[in-house]
Amino acid sequence: MNYIGSKLSILDYIENTIQDFTEIKDEQITFCDIFAGTSSVGKYFKNKGYNVISNDIEYYSYVNAKHYIENNKDISFEKLKQNGIQNVFKYLNNLNDKKGFIYQNYTITGTKNQKYERKYFTEENALKIDSIRNKIEEWKNRNLIEENEYYYLITCLLEASDKVANTASVYEAFLKDIKKSASKTLELKPLEILTNSPEKRYLVKNIDANQLVKEVSGDILYMDPPYNTRKYDTNYHMLETIALYDNPKIKGKTGVREETNKRSKYCIKKEVESTFEDLIKNADFKYIFLSYNDEGIIPLNRVKEIMSKYGEYKVYEQKHKRFKADNNRNYLKDSTIEYIHCLKKCDKFV
Repeated sequence: MNYIGSKLSILDYIENTIQDFTEIKDEQITFCDIFAGTSSVGKYFKNKGYNVISNDIEYYSYVNAKHYIENNKDISFEKLKQNGIQNVFKYLNNLNDKKGFIYQNYTITGTKNQKYERKYFTEENALKIDSIRNKIEEWKNRNLIEENEYYYLITCLLEASDKVANTASVYEAFLKDIKKSASKTLELKPLEILTNSPEKRYLVKNIDANQLVKEVSGDILYMDPPYNTRKYDTNYHMLETIALYDNPKIKGKTGVREETNKRSKYCIKKEVESTFEDLIKNADFKYIFLSYNDEGIIPLNRVKEIMSKYGEYKVYEQKHKRFKADNNRNYLKDSTIEYIHCLKKCDKFV
């Protein structure tokens, strides 16, 4: 899945930085990915054998982590008559069409003659999204699938939907004409299940990071907060709606969700520094790592000043190819400097 700020391409850099800066040798390391996004970092360290705490304020991200991080055993769908992954996916991919919220609000056919005509999905794919999402919810309500199976299926649907979305990677706008990938038929496919030792501990949360940090503790806290004023709830509103499937009130040409209470303080210039320091101060973790690039709201010197108050500080840097939503915009530069700010907290602050 294309995702703004994804760290998928620099996972080795993150791991090497952590290994270079820390003195942790214990195999029972607890790693907290407190701004999880698509869980690329959490998944990486789960595979390394760490205990993982994963959190994000966006529900679609929470669903993703409930599968990739918290799921730790094979899935069989034993309660369904179509039991077995292949049978379940064959059944879902061949459901009868159902006109639901996605079709009615995000296709050119469903919005015809309305104030705003939208073209996020083809008619065929929107019908499939509605049909599959309704069936998943029905199975859950009838107790025919377990909680881990529920989140697994929704994650599969989110990734399948994203592959056929008629957008330039984010959902702040749709394209005028249906692009080639969006014209393909949506196909629900099984996703990998990351299994590990049953003794490993995994926790997934869906709350504000500054609240969660007061409730958990561990060895390594990894922070990848928003860098600028860009709002994730707008850029990924479609994924949020498919994940929740709550028939929300929507507005405007792009049909974004009407709710506005999720804007992160990390996106607000007047509040970001105090919010950042509050998190650092309250973190009960020996080591803290912050990914933050040279286009971030908080200046490099202020990050250093804030983190240095609480212990031993060091910064690493590496060039990183910037995320581009499309090739039609003029970008000032093709790359950014990806800083990893490191802090070993003084004992009196841990």
